[in-house]
Amino acid sequence: MLIIGGGTAGVSVAARLRRAGLGDVALVEPSSTHYYQPLWTLVGGGRAPVESTARPERDVLPRGVRWYPEGAVEIDPDARTVRLASGVRLAYQTLVVAPGLQLCWDDVPGLEQTLGRGGVSSNYSYEFAPATWNFIRNLRSGTAVFTMPSTPVKCGGAPLKIAFLAADHWRRTGVARDIRVVLAFGPSALFRVAEYLPALEAAVERYGLELRLSTELTEIRPGRRQAVLRDLATGGTADVDYDLMHVTPPQRAPDWIRTGPLAGPDDPGGYVTVDPHTLRHTRYPDVFALGDVANLPTSKTGAAIRKQAPVVAANLQAVLAGQEPAARYDGYTSCPIVTARDRMVLAEFDYSMRPAPTIPLIDTTRARRDMYLLKRYGLPALYWNLMLRGLA
Repeated sequence: MLIIGGGTAGVSVAARLRRAGLGDVALVEPSSTHYYQPLWTLVGGGRAPVESTARPERDVLPRGVRWYPEGAVEIDPDARTVRLASGVRLAYQTLVVAPGLQLCWDDVPGLEQTLGRGGVSSNYSYEFAPATWNFIRNLRSGTAVFTMPSTPVKCGGAPLKIAFLAADHWRRTGVARDIRVVLAFGPSALFRVAEYLPALEAAVERYGLELRLSTELTEIRPGRRQAVLRDLATGGTADVDYDLMHVTPPQRAPDWIRTGPLAGPDDPGGYVTVDPHTLRHTRYPDVFALGDVANLPTSKTGAAIRKQAPVVAANLQAVLAGQEPAARYDGYTSCPIVTARDRMVLAEFDYSMRPAPTIPLIDTTRARRDMYLLKRYGLPALYWNLMLRGLA
């Protein structure tokens, strides 16, 4: 059994397989550090220390899993081999593909040269999330721009969360009236599930945010502190001067996945093509994929992985036993959207795009303090102590 990726998905599946008694599990992961990325939004909003989001990779790997500390660069599903960056080829009987996404900073001209400086930052990076908070707390007047591309990104609610956290901070410190906040969001709707929209729209109105849907960042001119925004409906562009900008970078599957045989031939993101319920590859029955790299029609979140991991683990065991996969994933995902420094909407839904709440007797369609506490303290504890150990 070979797993590519030592992030949330790869470690969770490895832990479940080891708990099921599988003795020959190997994992390929080049990073020596494991990150709890969902907390980076709160780091950027000044509500959590960045150090609490990182632990050594070796400490989270299940016992008995062989770790190859380098990157994969090629999969040959016909020969059942994976080539590593060093040139070593690993053979597999069954394969789990979970390398995550590639952040495409260079897709936005001017972004890389100013990232972390001149008021431009991104919570999609451990390195730059603390800079987001520094820029937010030091801004007293001017224009703040928050962007999101039209293509899929991991944690799709993150761009909205940091805008709310920043606006709430400026309101509490008495400078909100002097700051114009522009939300340049590529999607045509603020959120896809109607039941959660009222609370989010109320927050937009309360903070006086300028919402521009179907609008995408296409270029940054650092010397002039200017963002070029494109209206996706008309094709027209507008130049917006900024004093602060939080950028959600375009994202897609890693290049070696995108150009390889596991990706869909007509998928511009290059995601691994799997059955949406069994998570088994549509052409190679000994390959499974989950997490951000899979072409699933649901939001790419850690909560989704928590429901996908047991399905993959169970179906892998079935395949190894010569049976057909029976476990099914229903598309469940969760977007914990922070609307203030101490309030959160917990959006839970599945492939039907209808609410799929997991907490009884609590209305999570409205912003609540108890849900914020869940986000800040409960979910990280669940992640480190249960999910990565195959227990949740």
